[in-house]
Amino acid sequence: MLRSVILAAARSQKVEHLVETAPISRDVVKRFVAGTGTADALTATRQLADAGLTITLDNLGEDTLTADQANATKEAYLELLAELGRAGLTGRAVPGEQTGTVTVATAEVSLKLSALGQAFDEQLAEKNAREICEAAAAIGTTVTLDMEDHTTTDSTLDILARLRRDHPGTGAVLQAYLRRTESDCRELATAGSRVRLCKGAYKEPEHVAYQAPLEVDKSYVRCMNILMAGEGYPMLATHDPRLIAIAQDRAKWFDRSPAEFEFQMLYGIRPDEQARLARAGHTVRVYVPYGTEWYGYLMRRLAERPANLTFFARALVSKK
Repeated sequence: MLRSVILAAARSQKVEHLVETAPISRDVVKRFVAGTGTADALTATRQLADAGLTITLDNLGEDTLTADQANATKEAYLELLAELGRAGLTGRAVPGEQTGTVTVATAEVSLKLSALGQAFDEQLAEKNAREICEAAAAIGTTVTLDMEDHTTTDSTLDILARLRRDHPGTGAVLQAYLRRTESDCRELATAGSRVRLCKGAYKEPEHVAYQAPLEVDKSYVRCMNILMAGEGYPMLATHDPRLIAIAQDRAKWFDRSPAEFEFQMLYGIRPDEQARLARAGHTVRVYVPYGTEWYGYLMRRLAERPANLTFFARALVSKK
Protein backbone atom coordinates (compact mmCIF):
# COMPACT_ATOMS: atom_id res chain seq x y z
CA MET A 1 0.00 0.00 0.00
CA LEU A 2 2.82 2.41 0.87
CA ARG A 3 4.41 1.76 -2.51
CA SER A 4 1.11 2.60 -4.22
CA VAL A 5 0.89 5.86 -2.29
CA ILE A 6 4.42 6.83 -3.31
CA LEU A 7 3.76 6.00 -6.97
CA ALA A 8 0.57 8.09 -6.86
CA ALA A 9 2.58 10.96 -5.41
CA ALA A 10 5.09 10.59 -8.23
CA ARG A 11 2.29 11.37 -10.71
CA SER A 12 0.91 14.32 -8.78
CA GLN A 13 1.99 17.78 -9.89
CA LYS A 14 0.77 19.23 -6.59
CA VAL A 15 2.96 16.89 -4.58
CA GLU A 16 5.87 17.59 -6.92
CA HIS A 17 5.46 21.31 -6.29
CA LEU A 18 5.43 20.74 -2.53
CA VAL A 19 8.56 18.61 -2.73
CA GLU A 20 10.32 21.18 -4.89
CA THR A 21 9.52 24.11 -2.60
CA ALA A 22 9.77 22.61 0.90
CA PRO A 23 13.17 23.44 2.48
CA ILE A 24 13.72 19.91 3.83
CA SER A 25 12.88 18.44 0.41
CA ARG A 26 15.46 20.67 -1.23
CA ASP A 27 17.99 19.32 1.27
CA VAL A 28 17.05 15.75 0.31
CA VAL A 29 17.42 16.49 -3.40
CA LYS A 30 20.74 18.27 -2.94
CA ARG A 31 22.05 15.33 -0.93
CA PHE A 32 21.11 12.61 -3.42
CA VAL A 33 21.06 14.37 -6.82
CA ALA A 34 24.08 16.31 -8.09
CA GLY A 35 22.04 19.05 -9.76
CA THR A 36 20.08 19.75 -12.90
CA GLY A 37 22.71 20.41 -15.56
CA THR A 38 26.05 19.33 -16.98
CA ALA A 39 27.92 21.96 -14.97
CA ASP A 40 26.46 20.57 -11.75
CA ALA A 41 27.48 17.04 -12.76
CA LEU A 42 31.03 18.21 -13.49
CA THR A 43 31.28 19.99 -10.14
CA ALA A 44 30.20 16.85 -8.25
CA THR A 45 32.57 14.73 -10.33
CA ARG A 46 35.57 16.93 -9.58
CA GLN A 47 34.79 16.93 -5.85
CA LEU A 48 34.48 13.15 -5.72
CA ALA A 49 37.60 12.61 -7.84
CA ASP A 50 39.57 14.96 -5.60
CA ALA A 51 38.47 12.79 -2.65
CA GLY A 52 39.95 9.69 -4.30
CA LEU A 53 36.68 8.27 -5.61
CA THR A 54 35.63 7.23 -9.11
CA ILE A 55 32.31 8.16 -10.65
CA THR A 56 29.57 6.98 -13.00
CA LEU A 57 27.10 9.64 -14.14
CA ASP A 58 23.42 9.12 -14.95
CA ASN A 59 21.49 11.77 -16.87
CA LEU A 60 18.01 11.50 -15.40
CA GLY A 61 14.96 11.31 -17.61
CA GLU A 62 11.35 10.26 -17.59
CA ASP A 63 9.65 7.85 -20.01
CA THR A 64 11.01 8.29 -23.52
CA LEU A 65 8.17 7.92 -26.01
CA THR A 66 9.46 9.66 -29.14
CA ALA A 67 12.58 9.72 -31.29
CA ASP A 68 13.05 13.40 -30.46
CA GLN A 69 13.14 12.62 -26.73
CA ALA A 70 15.62 9.79 -27.31
CA ASN A 71 17.83 12.07 -29.39
CA ALA A 72 17.75 14.76 -26.69
CA THR A 73 18.97 12.24 -24.14
CA LYS A 74 21.75 11.13 -26.46
CA GLU A 75 22.83 14.73 -27.03
CA ALA A 76 22.89 15.35 -23.26
CA TYR A 77 25.30 12.43 -22.84
CA LEU A 78 27.48 13.62 -25.71
CA GLU A 79 27.69 17.06 -24.11
CA LEU A 80 28.58 15.50 -20.77
CA LEU A 81 31.30 13.32 -22.28
CA ALA A 82 32.80 16.27 -24.12
CA GLU A 83 33.01 18.19 -20.84
CA LEU A 84 34.53 15.19 -19.05
CA GLY A 85 37.17 15.02 -21.74
CA ARG A 86 37.98 18.71 -21.46
CA ALA A 87 38.24 18.30 -17.68
CA GLY A 88 40.75 15.48 -18.08
CA LEU A 89 38.61 12.91 -16.27
CA THR A 90 39.64 10.06 -18.54
CA GLY A 91 40.26 6.36 -18.06
CA ARG A 92 43.23 4.27 -17.14
CA ALA A 93 44.05 0.70 -18.16
CA VAL A 94 44.45 -1.71 -15.26
CA PRO A 95 46.05 -5.11 -15.96
CA GLY A 96 45.29 -8.00 -13.63
CA GLU A 97 45.99 -11.69 -13.45
CA GLN A 98 42.29 -12.45 -13.06
CA THR A 99 40.72 -9.78 -15.24
CA GLY A 100 43.03 -9.23 -18.17
CA THR A 101 43.21 -5.52 -18.99
CA VAL A 102 40.16 -3.36 -18.34
CA THR A 103 39.58 0.38 -18.45
CA VAL A 104 38.88 1.69 -14.97
CA ALA A 105 37.70 5.21 -15.69
CA THR A 106 37.91 8.08 -13.24
CA ALA A 107 34.49 9.11 -14.54
CA GLU A 108 32.28 7.11 -16.87
CA VAL A 109 28.58 7.23 -17.74
CA SER A 110 25.64 4.94 -17.00
CA LEU A 111 22.69 4.96 -19.34
CA LYS A 112 19.29 3.35 -19.60
CA LEU A 113 18.39 2.04 -23.02
CA SER A 114 14.77 2.95 -22.33
CA ALA A 115 15.84 6.61 -22.30
CA LEU A 116 17.33 6.10 -25.77
CA GLY A 117 14.18 4.64 -27.33
CA GLN A 118 14.27 0.94 -26.40
CA ALA A 119 10.54 0.75 -25.65
CA PHE A 120 9.47 1.67 -29.19
CA ASP A 121 12.56 1.20 -31.40
CA GLU A 122 15.37 -1.10 -30.29
CA GLN A 123 17.48 -0.25 -33.33
CA LEU A 124 17.28 3.45 -32.50
CA ALA A 125 18.25 2.76 -28.88
CA GLU A 126 21.25 0.71 -30.03
CA LYS A 127 22.29 3.39 -32.54
CA ASN A 128 22.12 6.08 -29.85
CA ALA A 129 24.02 3.91 -27.37
CA ARG A 130 26.69 3.22 -29.97
CA GLU A 131 27.23 6.95 -30.56
CA ILE A 132 27.63 7.44 -26.82
CA CYS A 133 30.09 4.54 -26.61
CA GLU A 134 32.11 6.05 -29.47
CA ALA A 135 32.23 9.43 -27.74
CA ALA A 136 33.28 7.76 -24.49
CA ALA A 137 36.05 5.79 -26.21
CA ALA A 138 37.34 8.98 -27.82
CA ILE A 139 38.15 10.44 -24.39
CA GLY A 140 39.35 7.18 -22.86
CA THR A 141 36.36 6.37 -20.72
CA THR A 142 33.58 3.79 -20.69
CA VAL A 143 29.81 3.27 -20.65
CA THR A 144 27.71 0.97 -18.48
CA LEU A 145 24.22 -0.09 -19.57
CA ASP A 146 21.83 0.09 -16.63
CA MET A 147 19.34 -2.75 -16.21
CA GLU A 148 15.63 -2.10 -15.73
CA ASP A 149 12.64 -4.38 -15.17
CA HIS A 150 12.85 -8.04 -16.20
CA THR A 151 10.92 -7.57 -19.45
CA THR A 152 13.90 -5.66 -20.91
CA THR A 153 16.68 -7.98 -19.72
CA ASP A 154 17.07 -10.04 -22.91
CA SER A 155 16.92 -6.96 -25.14
CA THR A 156 19.49 -5.13 -23.02
CA LEU A 157 21.91 -8.08 -22.96
CA ASP A 158 21.53 -8.58 -26.73
CA ILE A 159 22.36 -4.93 -27.40
CA LEU A 160 25.25 -5.15 -24.94
CA ALA A 161 26.72 -8.10 -26.82
CA ARG A 162 26.60 -6.20 -30.11
CA LEU A 163 28.11 -3.04 -28.59
CA ARG A 164 30.93 -5.05 -27.07
CA ARG A 165 32.10 -6.19 -30.50
CA ASP A 166 33.45 -2.67 -31.08
CA HIS A 167 33.54 -1.44 -27.47
CA PRO A 168 34.49 -4.41 -25.28
CA GLY A 169 34.71 -2.24 -22.17
CA THR A 170 30.96 -1.54 -22.16
CA GLY A 171 29.69 -2.51 -18.72
CA ALA A 172 26.76 -4.77 -17.91
CA VAL A 173 24.42 -4.63 -14.92
CA LEU A 174 22.90 -7.77 -13.39
CA GLN A 175 20.30 -7.89 -10.63
CA ALA A 176 20.71 -10.55 -7.96
CA TYR A 177 17.01 -10.79 -7.17
CA LEU A 178 16.22 -12.24 -10.59
CA ARG A 179 16.28 -16.03 -10.62
CA ARG A 180 18.11 -16.06 -13.95
CA THR A 181 21.05 -13.97 -12.80
CA GLU A 182 23.39 -16.76 -11.71
CA SER A 183 23.27 -18.06 -15.27
CA ASP A 184 23.82 -14.58 -16.68
CA CYS A 185 26.82 -14.13 -14.38
CA ARG A 186 28.41 -17.29 -15.77
CA GLU A 187 27.88 -16.01 -19.30
CA LEU A 188 29.41 -12.61 -18.58
CA ALA A 189 32.30 -13.54 -16.24
CA THR A 190 34.78 -13.46 -19.12
CA ALA A 191 38.11 -11.68 -19.55
CA GLY A 192 37.74 -7.91 -19.75
CA SER A 193 34.01 -8.03 -18.98
CA ARG A 194 32.85 -5.33 -16.57
CA VAL A 195 29.77 -6.46 -14.61
CA ARG A 196 27.93 -4.40 -12.00
CA LEU A 197 26.07 -6.65 -9.56
CA CYS A 198 23.23 -5.02 -7.63
CA LYS A 199 20.35 -6.46 -5.63
CA GLY A 200 17.63 -5.05 -7.90
CA ALA A 201 14.92 -2.58 -7.02
CA TYR A 202 11.97 -3.02 -9.38
CA LYS A 203 8.81 -4.73 -8.21
CA GLU A 204 8.93 -8.10 -9.98
CA PRO A 205 6.63 -11.14 -9.90
CA GLU A 206 7.57 -14.10 -7.73
CA HIS A 207 8.12 -16.46 -10.66
CA VAL A 208 11.03 -14.34 -11.98
CA ALA A 209 12.45 -12.80 -8.80
CA TYR A 210 13.18 -13.74 -5.22
CA GLN A 211 10.86 -11.87 -2.87
CA ALA A 212 12.38 -12.38 0.61
CA PRO A 213 15.34 -10.10 1.46
CA LEU A 214 17.32 -13.06 2.80
CA GLU A 215 16.89 -14.97 -0.45
CA VAL A 216 18.03 -11.91 -2.42
CA ASP A 217 21.12 -11.63 -0.21
CA LYS A 218 21.93 -15.32 -0.69
CA SER A 219 21.59 -14.92 -4.44
CA TYR A 220 23.84 -11.86 -4.33
CA VAL A 221 26.58 -13.87 -2.62
CA ARG A 222 26.24 -16.76 -5.08
CA CYS A 223 26.45 -14.35 -8.01
CA MET A 224 29.40 -12.57 -6.40
CA ASN A 225 31.26 -15.87 -6.09
CA ILE A 226 30.70 -16.60 -9.78
CA LEU A 227 32.01 -13.19 -10.80
CA MET A 228 34.98 -13.34 -8.44
CA ALA A 229 35.89 -16.82 -9.71
CA GLY A 230 35.62 -15.72 -13.34
CA GLU A 231 37.94 -13.69 -15.53
CA GLY A 232 35.91 -10.48 -15.63
CA TYR A 233 35.94 -7.32 -13.55
CA PRO A 234 33.24 -7.40 -10.83
CA MET A 235 31.63 -4.11 -9.82
CA LEU A 236 29.80 -4.74 -6.55
CA ALA A 237 26.99 -2.26 -6.02
CA THR A 238 25.89 -2.46 -2.40
CA HIS A 239 25.67 -0.40 0.77
CA ASP A 240 25.15 -3.49 2.92
CA PRO A 241 28.00 -3.84 5.47
CA ARG A 242 27.63 -7.62 5.51
CA LEU A 243 27.96 -7.92 1.76
CA ILE A 244 30.92 -5.55 1.70
CA ALA A 245 32.71 -7.70 4.29
CA ILE A 246 31.88 -10.87 2.35
CA ALA A 247 33.20 -9.27 -0.83
CA GLN A 248 36.50 -8.45 0.83
CA ASP A 249 36.75 -12.03 2.08
CA ARG A 250 35.85 -13.47 -1.35
CA ALA A 251 38.47 -11.29 -3.02
CA LYS A 252 41.14 -12.80 -0.78
CA TRP A 253 39.80 -16.31 -1.40
CA PHE A 254 39.98 -15.84 -5.18
CA ASP A 255 43.35 -14.02 -5.04
CA ARG A 256 42.01 -10.76 -6.39
CA SER A 257 43.88 -7.58 -5.65
CA PRO A 258 41.90 -4.40 -4.87
CA ALA A 259 42.63 -3.30 -8.46
CA GLU A 260 40.71 -6.27 -9.86
CA PHE A 261 37.23 -5.37 -8.65
CA GLU A 262 35.40 -2.35 -7.31
CA PHE A 263 32.63 -1.28 -4.98
CA GLN A 264 29.82 1.00 -6.13
CA MET A 265 27.49 3.15 -4.03
CA LEU A 266 24.89 5.83 -4.64
CA TYR A 267 25.69 9.53 -4.41
CA GLY A 268 24.88 10.73 -0.89
CA ILE A 269 24.61 7.26 0.64
CA ARG A 270 27.20 6.28 3.28
CA PRO A 271 29.86 8.77 2.13
CA ASP A 272 32.03 7.97 5.16
CA GLU A 273 32.05 4.30 4.16
CA GLN A 274 32.92 5.26 0.60
CA ALA A 275 35.91 7.23 1.91
CA ARG A 276 36.95 4.42 4.29
CA LEU A 277 37.02 1.82 1.53
CA ALA A 278 38.94 4.17 -0.77
CA ARG A 279 41.52 4.79 1.97
CA ALA A 280 41.88 1.02 2.33
CA GLY A 281 42.95 0.86 -1.32
CA HIS A 282 39.68 -0.16 -2.94
CA THR A 283 38.24 1.43 -6.05
CA VAL A 284 34.92 2.98 -5.01
CA ARG A 285 32.64 4.26 -7.75
CA VAL A 286 29.86 6.67 -6.86
CA TYR A 287 26.67 6.56 -8.96
CA VAL A 288 25.85 10.23 -9.53
CA PRO A 289 22.40 11.13 -10.91
CA TYR A 290 21.74 14.60 -12.30
CA GLY A 291 19.18 16.33 -14.47
CA THR A 292 15.90 18.21 -14.41
CA GLU A 293 13.84 15.04 -13.88
CA TRP A 294 15.19 14.45 -10.37
CA TYR A 295 11.69 14.28 -8.86
CA GLY A 296 10.75 11.15 -10.75
CA TYR A 297 14.11 9.55 -9.91
CA LEU A 298 13.77 10.25 -6.21
CA MET A 299 10.19 9.03 -6.00
CA ARG A 300 10.96 5.86 -7.94
CA ARG A 301 13.80 5.10 -5.55
CA LEU A 302 11.38 5.38 -2.66
CA ALA A 303 8.63 3.43 -4.42
CA GLU A 304 10.92 0.61 -5.47
CA ARG A 305 11.84 0.02 -1.83
CA PRO A 306 9.56 1.84 0.64
CA ALA A 307 12.09 1.03 3.36
CA ASN A 308 14.22 3.66 1.64
CA LEU A 309 11.99 6.28 3.28
CA THR A 310 13.68 5.49 6.58
CA PHE A 311 17.05 5.09 4.90
CA PHE A 312 16.90 8.49 3.22
CA ALA A 313 15.65 10.12 6.41
CA ARG A 314 18.54 8.70 8.40
CA ALA A 315 21.00 9.75 5.74
CA LEU A 316 19.92 13.36 6.16
CA VAL A 317 20.95 13.40 9.82
CA SER A 318 23.92 11.05 9.60
CA LYS A 319 26.80 10.59 7.21
CA LYS A 320 27.68 7.13 8.50
